[in-house]
Amino acid sequence: MSARREVLLDQLEEIFLEQGFSSLTIDDLCRRLRCSKTTLYSVADSREQIIQAATRHFFAKTTATVEREVADEPDPGRRIIRYLNGVGTAMQRNSVEFYVDMVSYEPTEAIYRLNSEAAARRVRGFIEEGVTSGHFRRSDAALAGQAAALLIEGMQSGELLQQTGLSAGEAYYELGELLVNGLSVRK
Repeated sequence: MSARREVLLDQLEEIFLEQGFSSLTIDDLCRRLRCSKTTLYSVADSREQIIQAATRHFFAKTTATVEREVADEPDPGRRIIRYLNGVGTAMQRNSVEFYVDMVSYEPTEAIYRLNSEAAARRVRGFIEEGVTSGHFRRSDAALAGQAAALLIEGMQSGELLQQTGLSAGEAYYELGELLVNGLSVRK
């Protein structure tokens, strides 16, 4: 990826996270970015593809950051909490406008869904590691892994957030605490 394209994606990400994307035109974006349409279209060939590219960029950066944060954590419980806190911190950056736009527009909703499913798989993997190492109770690991997947799906759909009044970031944090405290081996 060219350095200029990377800078544009970073800037588009910030604009979209701040105010969403549904009401922004290419002309609006060019004014905000102080660039020509030709420069903006170097990111992708259409407005829709630009929106998708910026959304993928957000999730790719988030994933890389979160994975770096958990890479050196040997304790499975702390790894889950760090992972979900990292996801929560990233999701806290989303304005309500961006979140609504993202889940309302099928291409970005699909990107969000894929990343939510990947997060659920990652958490289930951490749970399995915790069972194997003796940090977590085996009897509850399968249930906890499935519950995590369902709660992440509920966050992704917005239903859980609506019913609890939590933001996505707050919900990810609470999920980490709930999982680790519920799975810990009781002495």
